[in-house]
Amino acid sequence: MSDFKMQLREDLANTDWSDLIPHAQRDALIVVNPDLDIVEVAYALAQDDVNLVQYWIQEGLIHKPTADELGLWNQAPKKQFKTLIVQPFVLISLEVLKD
Repeated sequence: MSDFKMQLREDLANTDWSDLIPHAQRDALIVVNPDLDIVEVAYALAQDDVNLVQYWIQEGLIHKPTADELGLWNQAPKKQFKTLIVQPFVLISLEVLKD
């Protein structure tokens, strides 16, 4: 595993929705399907792997949060997400943590 991927793994955090709201407001969130490894997605974004990122978008495996998702999460400010920052984005996994 590359040093960069190891650093990304170390940077993983569990974050409450309430702390992610400012990032949602600046349209910086990317939702990652739990079938994908959030570190692999972060790595592909950081490496500008356009083909892979486009594939994930086309398959609906990564996306910007929908209005419905935002509405649900706003009702549960303590809901936790696995998160990883790849400037200027914050990736959040839909992997079930806790509500």
